Amino acid sequence: MVIPCYNEEEILPIISVKLKAKLSLLIEQGLIHEASKVYFIDDGSIDDTWLTISSLVEEGGPFVGVRLTRNFGHQYALYAGLMQADGDALISLDADLQDDIDVIEEMIQLYLEGNEIVYGVRENRESDSLFKKWTAISHYRISALLGVNTVQDHADYRLLSRRAVKMLGQYRETNIYLRGVIPLLGLKSSKVYYTRHARVAGESKYNLKSMFSLSVKGVTSFSIMPLRIITLLGFLVFIISLIMGGWALTAAIGGDTAIAGWASTVIPIYLFGGIQLLALGVAGEYIGKTYIEVKNRPLYLIDEICRNDIQVEQKSDN
Repeated sequence: MVIPCYNEEEILPIISVKLKAKLSLLIEQGLIHEASKVYFIDDGSIDDTWLTISSLVEEGGPFVGVRLTRNFGHQYALYAGLMQADGDALISLDADLQDDIDVIEEMIQLYLEGNEIVYGVRENRESDSLFKKWTAISHYRISALLGVNTVQDHADYRLLSRRAVKMLGQYRETNIYLRGVIPLLGLKSSKVYYTRHARVAGESKYNLKSMFSLSVKGVTSFSIMPLRIITLLGFLVFIISLIMGGWALTAAIGGDTAIAGWASTVIPIYLFGGIQLLALGVAGEYIGKTYIEVKNRPLYLIDEICRNDIQVEQKSDN
């Protein structure tokens, strides 16, 4: 299991007990190897998250701690964990354990049946507020309209085979959006459905700003549709300008009491100004991403790896 953590010192003692019990049960059922581990990825936490992870490892539990040099972001921390973790199959989930770990058995069974990707999908959003529900639905609908291939109501709770992880490692883009990249692998996949639980401790790290940023990253990393929409808007503005010109000419010839100069001055200023600002903003978003990509900076940097079993050769930083 791979779990990104950011300021999760309150919740780690609670979830570590649950995860340890789950691993023991899976081992007893013969579904996983006895050497299976839980990887906690500390994404530059500013509280005692790393100290808590280190203590859990030193106590002899089935845990491995990976500490990043700074806060890279949830998607990068998750990617780092997937690249570092051992195992024939990896399951990623969030530290709040709102994702139901009781469906892990079903995930493994589907993996054993030949599925190399198993998505955890929410059955409903009854636990969400109206605003959260509306923003989530809007995200998936807009993403689909703009050509981004994602799995409806799926976040980052999934099982990946070792083959899928190796393929994922070939994606070197800096603006990585795993929810869009994973379906691009094209491997045999399946879904399990679950009910999302309430967070047992701490606070959610995904605020409105984070959710909006993730949505923008998803769209601009996988679709050029916004640029095509700008082209369409430019064409529409041209048509509207012709209509306005025709109306102004008709009003002048017909002697109507239209205010002289109003149509030819005010409307075009607001119309063209708004379109230009929109076009510059969208184009700038793509140019900015290109600027970041060509630098080819590392996706993450590892500061320390803490484990209590035999140390394996550390994989190189990305």
